[in-house]
Amino acid sequence: MTKVLVIADIKDGALKGSTAELVSKAGEIGAETAVAAIGSGVASLTGDLVQAGSSTQYIADDPGLELFSAGPYAACVVDAARQFGADMIWFGFSESGKTLAPRVAARLDAACVSEIIDVKLKGDQVEVTRPAIANKVLQQVKINTGSLVAVVRAGAFEAGEDVSGTENVVQLSPPETDARAVIQEIISDAEGEIDLTDANIVISVGRGVKDQDGVNLVKELAHDLQAGLGASRAMVDGGFMPHNTQVGQTGKIVAPSLYMAVGISGAIQHLAGMSGSKYILAVNKDPEAPIFNVADYGIVGDLFEVVPILREEIKKVRNQ
Repeated sequence: MTKVLVIADIKDGALKGSTAELVSKAGEIGAETAVAAIGSGVASLTGDLVQAGSSTQYIADDPGLELFSAGPYAACVVDAARQFGADMIWFGFSESGKTLAPRVAARLDAACVSEIIDVKLKGDQVEVTRPAIANKVLQQVKINTGSLVAVVRAGAFEAGEDVSGTENVVQLSPPETDARAVIQEIISDAEGEIDLTDANIVISVGRGVKDQDGVNLVKELAHDLQAGLGASRAMVDGGFMPHNTQVGQTGKIVAPSLYMAVGISGAIQHLAGMSGSKYILAVNKDPEAPIFNVADYGIVGDLFEVVPILREEIKKVRNQ
């Protein structure tokens, strides 16, 4: 039986939903699944790892792993993979996952593929699908090595309902400190903001909002919906929005339940970052804007008139 090791995506001491999505997909293809959790205090997440559907839980819990460091974290993943006999190792689409995947692949002499959106087993052959050239094509990649390390694109898989695994905890020994690079502090540039990669709703602003007053108008709508506030590259380059809010090929890849594109024309580079959203709502005064070609719902109108109406309607619904 094929064995898949999923690396748990943990943030601020909580297990992110992407972990259950990867475990569910592994079960869907008939694989035996284990999860590796790395960090400080992660042993408390064992129940969540079981609930996600894993059959074995590899736990590397040590104060020295409180701050992410590629060397020690990669050593823990390799240890878990070897003990489990993993044929595939899957990371969620996060900065840590993208950093660890090539390191782990090199140590295990495995193939490494990023941003996969599907996995199929054809006999002994593994085939993965990934978008390329800003989502213009889909690549079908056959894996010709005995093992695969993959980074799964955000929103590619869905978590199964009423899934539960079995508790079988294996404690991993903490690795030696990597003296070549010691992480002393992590400073977030999004303090107090909703992380776009975690947000269930993302509202992004484009050139159509014109200026900071326009940004502030849409920000109020985002606050009403408890949504993450993103931006097109034009707004970042113009200095109206910080770089960490950029959605697109050279920014963040998001896959929320609802993505609202306000004043965004729909350049291919931007679409590459949000096409995995379950539902897309576009607001643009140009009926020929490319964004309407991918949107599930569209509002043709001046955003400075549409956004206040949306806010009023939201208030009415909440007051019912």
